[in-house]
Amino acid sequence: MADLPAFFRWHDANLVLFCHIQPGASTNELAGQHGNRFKIRIRSVATGGKANAGLIAFIAKEFGLSKQAVELTAGAQSRQKTLKISAPVKIPSALN
Repeated sequence: MADLPAFFRWHDANLVLFCHIQPGASTNELAGQHGNRFKIRIRSVATGGKANAGLIAFIAKEFGLSKQAVELTAGAQSRQKTLKISAPVKIPSALN
């Protein structure tokens, strides 16, 4: 069995994703592994929680979920964030 990438782990039916966020990017995208985290580029700027809201909306769309199914559990004021994704419907190919 292959080792799982360091940037995510399963906790029951939920996926815990360890991210490095690049706010103010030209496009929203899953950019790939960045050290032991997964880099995500977000168009929203890091002012007044806009990047966090943009991140949650983008991740919800990528995983086929509502925004309520994505929770920012750590790193609200940091580029290093941890997300809990409740029972994802699909796993984006960029995570494999």
